[in-house]
Amino acid sequence: MARSSQNSHQQVLEALLAGIKGEASAVDFYSRLAQSAPNQRHKKAIQQALEDKQVHLKQFTDLFVTLTGQSPQYQIEQVDFRSYQEGLQKAYEAEVEDYHEYRNSYLLTQYLPVGNVFFRAFADEIEHATRFGCLRQEEHRPLIDYGKQPFTINIEDATVQNETFRTAIWTGSNLQLTVMSINVGDDIGLEVHETGDQFIRVEEGEALVQMGDSKDNLDFESRVSDDFAILIPEGKWHNVTNIGDTKLKVYVIYAPPEHPFGTVHETKADAMEAE
Repeated sequence: MARSSQNSHQQVLEALLAGIKGEASAVDFYSRLAQSAPNQRHKKAIQQALEDKQVHLKQFTDLFVTLTGQSPQYQIEQVDFRSYQEGLQKAYEAEVEDYHEYRNSYLLTQYLPVGNVFFRAFADEIEHATRFGCLRQEEHRPLIDYGKQPFTINIEDATVQNETFRTAIWTGSNLQLTVMSINVGDDIGLEVHETGDQFIRVEEGEALVQMGDSKDNLDFESRVSDDFAILIPEGKWHNVTNIGDTKLKVYVIYAPPEHPFGTVHETKADAMEAE
């Protein structure tokens, strides 16, 4: 019985040490993966998993110190990836593997405090694997003008995906939908629409909105960020300036259409030249 108890104690320590090494490696991996994420939504998902990993690392470490009176000795394994998609695939596979490891450790552990920690860890791994699986399997349809045809689209994904200054994705007889990406410190450009109203929604970023009755008197100002809508009346001079530290991603609805069918302006200079 004593030998069995001793073996069980040793298994617990080995499982904790493996968990510590794995979580520390994941913290390093996810920190780098988040930096290469293609948009804020992906970045936030990875950062949430990173925060969970940091919590698990601390819990495993605290338990190890409590049971041994010593700090754990280990080296992290650096996960290399050549592209974001490769890194996301590796993250997904790691979460699935960790789920099975932590679940087995939970089932084999009779010491309640350790069991509870492994339970929380493998429950989080399920969530992470599901989240990474969804991100990994995303397929973006090409951003081209589908105008005058029945059409549906995940507008948030399309807006975040877009890297052009302006791309029209639906141009009808009375309405047009475009997506825009504005560089840090840049703006949409001071303009006025004499024959229609305009709607702009911010999906990512921070902006200063200015409007007025003349280009020299922009007496309306407002700061906006994610999820804000901007309503621009016909005949109002207006500008939207990126004042954040990331690209400003917006979609724009013109009624009636403002740009020719199939408009793609890769840069602001292209837009100015076309107009």
